[in-house]
Amino acid sequence: MPDYVEHRAGATEIGKLSAEAVVREYEAAAKDIEDLGVELVGHVKQCEAMSREALNVIEELKETAARYREEAKRVFLHIENCSLVTAQVRRTCAEMREKIAVTARLETKAKEK
Repeated sequence: MPDYVEHRAGATEIGKLSAEAVVREYEAAAKDIEDLGVELVGHVKQCEAMSREALNVIEELKETAARYREEAKRVFLHIENCSLVTAQVRRTCAEMREKIAVTARLETKAKEK
């Protein structure tokens, strides 16, 4: 019998036995409730650990996203630089074609005279 109860003087034997049976059932239920609390604390600790791990993963994801952005910037600049070089090459080729054409026309005119 739990120490927080005691029989009263004058209680009948049946009353005492009934009271003991009921208090034992209550005590068993109270212990189950406490055990549930201990189990709940364990689950809370697991949740806290999962939360910490999730926060770490979130940081890693942010770092990965930042690296992707840097790589995108690098590729973007590389493509634009290639485009600029290609445009310059085309301009240079067009200028050379024009110079060659002008020279050829002048030579043709010189030969015609």
